[in-house]
Amino acid sequence: MNIPFSTALAAAFLSTTPAFAGERPETVGPNGETPTPAATLTLTEAQVSEVATGGYTAALVWHEQYDWSNAVARGAKDEFERLGIEVIAETNAAFDPSRQKSDVETVMARDPSIIISLPIDPPTAANVYGIARDAGVKLVFIDNAVQGFDHGTDYVSVVSADLFQIGNRAAIALADAMGGAGTVGYIFHDADFPVTNQRDGAFKWTIENEYPDIEIVAEAGMTDPANAEDIARAMLARNPDLDGIYTPWAEPALGVLSVLRQQGNTDTKVVTIDLSEPAALDLVNGGNMAAIIADEAYGIGVTAARAAAASLLGQSVEPFLVVDALSVGPGNIAEVWNAAMNMDAPESLTKK
Repeated sequence: MNIPFSTALAAAFLSTTPAFAGERPETVGPNGETPTPAATLTLTEAQVSEVATGGYTAALVWHEQYDWSNAVARGAKDEFERLGIEVIAETNAAFDPSRQKSDVETVMARDPSIIISLPIDPPTAANVYGIARDAGVKLVFIDNAVQGFDHGTDYVSVVSADLFQIGNRAAIALADAMGGAGTVGYIFHDADFPVTNQRDGAFKWTIENEYPDIEIVAEAGMTDPANAEDIARAMLARNPDLDGIYTPWAEPALGVLSVLRQQGNTDTKVVTIDLSEPAALDLVNGGNMAAIIADEAYGIGVTAARAAAASLLGQSVEPFLVVDALSVGPGNIAEVWNAAMNMDAPESLTKK
C-alpha cells in the first residue's frame, strides 16, 4: 500500500489533523465507551478450573507482527496456557484487510472457540469476522471494534490502552526534552484508526493547552510508515530549526531518526509511542530520541484471553478494557521494558 512520493507529500501537508478541542478530553472506546481498568477483570480458581476442562481452543489473527504485537501475543498465549486453552493458529495479515479476511476463513476451518484479533479496517471488518460471529466464536478485539457489531452479542470486548494518557505523556516528555519552549513538527496518522487518532490528538491538545511557549509549526499526515522519511525531509526543509518532532509510533520514528542522522542534526528531539529496540537504542545512546511512551502490551494480551474465557463461562465483560501507559527514558529502560513486555530488555539496551 505504498503511496507514490508526490502523492504522499501532497496528502501529508493538505490533510486535516485530528485534534481535541475545549476541555481536557478522556479516553473513549471505538464506540464512545467509558474505559474500564483491565485489572478489574479476574477469574476465580474455580472458574479457571471450569475453563480448563472445557476443551476450548483459540486462534490469534494479527494485523501484523512486530515488537508490540508479539508482546500482546505472548500475553495471550501465556494466559491461555494458564487457562488450559490450546492456541491452534496464529496469522499475520501484514496490514492487508483482504489477507486478514482470508486468515479468518483459514482459521475457521479449525473450528476455534475463540479468536483474538486487531481489525485493520473497522468499516469493512464485518465482512472479515462475520463468518466467525455467525459460528458462535468468542471474538475479542484489540484496539478497534468492528463497525456494525454489537458488544455482548457479536463480540466480547475491546482491549486497549489509556489513549489520552499515552499522547499526553508523549507531549510532556517532548516538552521536558525541549526545556518547555520551542517549535515542534507533528506527524500524525492520517487514517480512521481510533487508537492512533486519540493518541495523536492527545499529544496536540496537551502541547496547545499546557505549553504556551511551544508552538506546533508543521503538521503532516501519514498513511504509510514507509513514507516517514520523505515527510520528515520535507518538514525539515521548510523548518530546519525544529526543536522537536512527534511521531505516532516507532516505525515512522525510525524514518525520522534516519533523516536527522543523514543531515547531521543532533539537536531536534523526537518522541514516539510503542517499544522498539532500534528506537530505544537511539534513546539510551543519547541520540535524537527523547522518550518513548509504551503501554502494557503483554497485559493487553493477558486481558484479551481472560475476557474470552470469562465470556465462555457466561460472564458479562465490560466493552472497553484498558491498561496503563508507561514513560521510557534512558534511566528506566530495563524496568519499563519488563513491565510492558514481561521480558528482559535486549542486551543491547542494558549493557554498559
